[in-house]
Amino acid sequence: MRSLVIHAPLDLRIESSAVADPGAGQVKVKLGAGGICGSDLHYFRNGGFGTVRLKEPMILGHEVAGTVVAIGPGVTRVQVGERIAINPNMACGRCRYCVEGHPNQCLDVRYYGSAMRFPHVQGAFREEMIIDESQAYRVAPGTSAAEAAFAEPFSVALHAVSQAGPLLAKRVLVTGCGPIGCLAIVAARLAGAGEIVATDISAQALATAARVGADRVLDVSADPQALQAFTADKGYFDVTIECSGNPRGLLDGIAVTRPKGTLVMVGLGGEVALPAMLVVTKEITLRGAFRAAHEFGWAVDLISNRRVNLSPLLTASFPIEQAAQAFELAGDRSRAMKVQFSFGDSATSPA
Repeated sequence: MRSLVIHAPLDLRIESSAVADPGAGQVKVKLGAGGICGSDLHYFRNGGFGTVRLKEPMILGHEVAGTVVAIGPGVTRVQVGERIAINPNMACGRCRYCVEGHPNQCLDVRYYGSAMRFPHVQGAFREEMIIDESQAYRVAPGTSAAEAAFAEPFSVALHAVSQAGPLLAKRVLVTGCGPIGCLAIVAARLAGAGEIVATDISAQALATAARVGADRVLDVSADPQALQAFTADKGYFDVTIECSGNPRGLLDGIAVTRPKGTLVMVGLGGEVALPAMLVVTKEITLRGAFRAAHEFGWAVDLISNRRVNLSPLLTASFPIEQAAQAFELAGDRSRAMKVQFSFGDSATSPA
């Protein structure tokens, strides 16, 4: 099988290797689709992010789906021929956080395509792979691999929204309308949000945000004071979901979140000085949201049951032979939202 292996910044190679037969409790999967995530872009462009750096060649990718082609002894969760979404989070199941039901906080987690530990955890941009049975989530017949590959990023958005508490009839601000921000809009609408306002600096991203459910979109690049009106009476929004990773998004969110409101931080940014006085006097609840836990199963069910339409987020898919072009497009926010690789299904060109 062939895989996409990053060796150094901008040094992405197609390499071949053998795939073993599945052992007890394991499943062999032929990949169908895989989405390029922001972390994949960081490895491709910079060889890592923050203090996380590549120390050895690593297969990229963790947003993937495929078809079961073989099962090992004892596997009952899936059958040969079924299409599945693959949960990239391999929690240990034994540490205190796993036992408490928080596998996204696992003390010994292995996550596909991550250089956070050494040896690195190899990713899933490959034609075939062996996974643990517990990682396989069956999707409904008729669900494409491209749709199923949205399960991982959608689960991240669902987890972020769950961190905000009940949203029924609430006023919600989403700052940053990349894939996770737009998926957070979808999740907030599902949770019953009464009004959703979205901000970004990209006109294309904002157009997509409107298509997937935002009631109002604001270009804070064209109008830096676009949120000013929402600061009246100590703030307008019950909940802010910060997905930009930009300090400005966090600061603006605090300014427009009303007293007793909640701000959920999803975007991974650098250090930022908080306006502590506002947080304290408005009694704002600040919460982080990291990856996902049981929400992965929710995402699969929502996608399979056609409760959500995520097709507006898919810009294009490429064969792995065009990896450089795929990463170039994925990194251009003026042209792309989500770019995927196709490992057998028909690729589609960008619109």
